[in-house]
Amino acid sequence: MNSKTKSFRELIVWKKSMKLVLEVYKLTKNFPKSETYGLVSQMRRAAVGIPSNVAEGYLRRHAKEYSQFINIAFASGAELETQLELSKELSYISISEYDSIISLLNEIMRMLNKLSQVLRSASQTNS
Repeated sequence: MNSKTKSFRELIVWKKSMKLVLEVYKLTKNFPKSETYGLVSQMRRAAVGIPSNVAEGYLRRHAKEYSQFINIAFASGAELETQLELSKELSYISISEYDSIISLLNEIMRMLNKLSQVLRSASQTNS
């Protein structure tokens, strides 16, 4: 899709979202066992959805298709944000852990939003 990068692995948003996935896995490792198939599973799935959709979208032929996958990644980020908030309220994670991971998530969300804007503009230009 992009002539400047050879692989989605070169995208900063993909790299940062992979870091986020690892952080979510570390955080949820200490959640109560009763949450293994509930909140832990949901958080991990939402986190993994971000870099996965960035990667899949990158490999699409058209900006409009790419944009759709970025929107899905963005929605996964919003889902994860809600789950992190709940985790904090349930005292599964500390305020400092929450602040740290939310800061990274917010940075990724800004990057996804910007990428979505660029792709929408490109798809309108190519229409």
